Amino acid sequence: MASFFDEIARNRAKSVLLMLLFGLLFAGVIYAFVILLGGGVFGFLVGIVIIIVYAAFSYHLGYKMVLKFSGAKEADKSQYSSLYNMIEGLSAAAAIPMPKVYIIQDPNPNAFATGRNKKTSAIAVTSGLLSTMDRDELTGVLAHETSHIANNDIQFMTIAVIFAGVIGLIAAYARMMFFFGPSFRNNNENGGIILLIVLAIGLLAPLFAMLIRLSISRKREYMADANGARMTRAPMFLANALKKIQAYQNSPKPSPVKHANEVTAPMYFANPLSVKSISNLFSTHPPIEDRIKKLEEMY
Repeated sequence: MASFFDEIARNRAKSVLLMLLFGLLFAGVIYAFVILLGGGVFGFLVGIVIIIVYAAFSYHLGYKMVLKFSGAKEADKSQYSSLYNMIEGLSAAAAIPMPKVYIIQDPNPNAFATGRNKKTSAIAVTSGLLSTMDRDELTGVLAHETSHIANNDIQFMTIAVIFAGVIGLIAAYARMMFFFGPSFRNNNENGGIILLIVLAIGLLAPLFAMLIRLSISRKREYMADANGARMTRAPMFLANALKKIQAYQNSPKPSPVKHANEVTAPMYFANPLSVKSISNLFSTHPPIEDRIKKLEEMY
């Protein structure tokens, strides 16, 4: 058995190490690519500046786009007074400002937290979550999402998505360079070796980026589970909610969240796509049965 605090510390350390690895991969891919193009160190620095501008834009406006593309509408306070009161209480317990509250009209029981920082955060829940969970189970889910905000997970995952997006763009360009390889090879005495490096960047870099991003997402989910259980002092609130979601996903015709996609999926409380991964390596979330087991053993 593990305490709330042991589980939180363990997953925080693992996710930080993964993010450092992600940063090294990110810098390595950019450096290798710029050097191959003959840009030198100056070109590398220019590339970093361009990426910082792109990252700043994504960081400041990304959460608004996520809410819009998810079909989330700000909840009416009088209609959803109970939901507001629950989130207000949990926010006070987590010592964060009250997030904005959004509703997504979708039968899939799910939720996510987003925002630029703790002062501009938001929690969105589906209508399916509200109709499926009892008060204790809903409290467990909301504590989990509040923990994401308190733990700075929304910024953490935004950075990971930006890293993965830039690496994906570079990889796509690298594959294009390989396609036009013969002319490049004829103009460079080391063209053959360079093309192999370009091919490795084009094929392997996005794969590694995806694996690291998904692994970070899973570690942050475990940490939010533990921190949410700590806030409520009732791990079974969250465990019972996960059991209901597991039953929904195992039903004959589970409905994926309509507006969710591969980019936004890691933000959700549970996998919103209802996709059976061939391996946990390619899963956006830890297996539900593992999350339930950890919560049942927690004290």
